[in-house]
Amino acid sequence: MTTFKDNKKIFLLMVPTAFFWAGAFIAGKIAVVEFSLFTLTFIRFLTALAIIFPMMIKYEPKNWKISLKELPIFILTGFLGIFTYHVLFFIALTKTTAINSSLIGATNPMATTIIAALFLNEKIGWKRAGAILLAFMGVLLTASRGNIEAFMTMSFNIGDIMMLCAVISFAFYSVVSKKIMNKYSPLIILTYSFLTAVVMLIPFVIIEKPMDYIWGISLKAWMAVFYMGIFASAIGYLLQQFSIKAYGASKTMLFVNLVPVFSIIISVIVLGETVNFITLLSAAIIIAGVYLSSKLK
Repeated sequence: MTTFKDNKKIFLLMVPTAFFWAGAFIAGKIAVVEFSLFTLTFIRFLTALAIIFPMMIKYEPKNWKISLKELPIFILTGFLGIFTYHVLFFIALTKTTAINSSLIGATNPMATTIIAALFLNEKIGWKRAGAILLAFMGVLLTASRGNIEAFMTMSFNIGDIMMLCAVISFAFYSVVSKKIMNKYSPLIILTYSFLTAVVMLIPFVIIEKPMDYIWGISLKAWMAVFYMGIFASAIGYLLQQFSIKAYGASKTMLFVNLVPVFSIIISVIVLGETVNFITLLSAAIIIAGVYLSSKLK
């Protein structure tokens, strides 16, 4: 049974990760205006790779070198969790509303839980399902700000479809990562996933010809990209990988429900938005769902 000490550890791992990812949503909205799609993704993960590759060599001196026959699994994780997810995510940011993207993104824990149950034999159980449902209800309340009409008038466009595909891709990435953690450390998985994704992106970056416009990009956009590369990618992904190995994919991904909560907080600080009763209520519901799920087996 999950102990109080375990609960504390997973909170220390995943709460900062959720905060970094919430900031990435805002940073992505800023950066995608000035950067082309593949170039933005490339610079983000090249920055992250520059941080974690030396870490891998330092902390995995005997294990960091892999053979060519081991490369396909890292190509898969890089393709699912880095290349595909983030390309689709940035496309979605340009083509759908904040409510739609928040609602669809909130299905990530449910998608991961279901896939983990199918491929990793992780048990869901009625109590876990109830905790997930509770947290998801809080996410719905957060995304709609208590406005029922937002759900009644919602229509799916190409951005919504892209975001849903991104969610499914990331869920598979989480499950694949869990399956290979018995052989590879989270740091190795993360580093080679970043590396393979960066290599995959090179041909697309060449086609976009970023040198034609990159010198005119604002400092604000550059800061947004580097924030995503350092905090949301290098640090955030690493914390997530350790959490998946220790506590499972479904519990870890439940903390994605905290992202809209932190997004509201950051919006208040950065954008000057106001907080009302609905905002506070939804935050309490989400946190309660996360806590209850982390206590279950």
